[in-house]
Amino acid sequence: MHVPAELDPLADLLSREGFVAARDEATELLERASGDVAVLGALVARRMQGEPLAWITGGVTFCGVHVRVDSGVYVPRWQSEPLARRAIERLPARGVAVDLCTGAGAIAAALQAHRPEARVVATEVDERAAACASSNAVEVYRGDLFAPLPAALADSADVVVGVVPYVPTAALRLLPRDTLSWETSLAYDGGADGTAILRRVLDEGRRFLRHSGALLLELGGEQATALSGDLDRLGYADHAVLLDDDGDVRGIEATYAPGP
Repeated sequence: MHVPAELDPLADLLSREGFVAARDEATELLERASGDVAVLGALVARRMQGEPLAWITGGVTFCGVHVRVDSGVYVPRWQSEPLARRAIERLPARGVAVDLCTGAGAIAAALQAHRPEARVVATEVDERAAACASSNAVEVYRGDLFAPLPAALADSADVVVGVVPYVPTAALRLLPRDTLSWETSLAYDGGADGTAILRRVLDEGRRFLRHSGALLLELGGEQATALSGDLDRLGYADHAVLLDDDGDVRGIEATYAPGP
């Protein structure tokens, strides 16, 4: 396979293969190859097969922070950056944050970078992902949602944030063609309507959120509406839908304010 070493020809090649951010990807691949044409050829061949770019280059930049992403670990998406930035805004300088289903640790790392005096902890059920998050200097506990967190963190979190699985099971087949060819469905499958794990977070999060603490979760479609009753019932106030630049639903934000 002949791979052009210059940026423009490589970008054109990737563009013809359907990669939307072809020029940016070409730049990253060239940097990773460091001038070795043989290495570049191998990297491009992997990308042509659909392997995530972050696995090939070794990481991504998320909210201005470089995050290592090992093969087999969920790749942080730029679409999650607004959620992370809002979590940063809600986290006091010396507060406590919990990042659920942290994956490579992108949101946790961003929180720590922007609030260096805060305590940021994360949880992750997948062994490879937990090890990757640890390599990104994240204080990560391996286990399901809140289960592995130290008991001392109860009633102390100023922020609970997470990109937990929220894709309805039947909609998994609609994900981009290469997504589940490389990443595990465990990172996406949210049950019948996609809210099974989201609802658990609303319920279980009450043990760890302090009064007036913020809950921020990524979701989509009509899920914010579907969860509104749960939010009210479980003591969350001021819930708002987070939209992206196109006006599409990307998440929810709520404040834990249980009654007396």
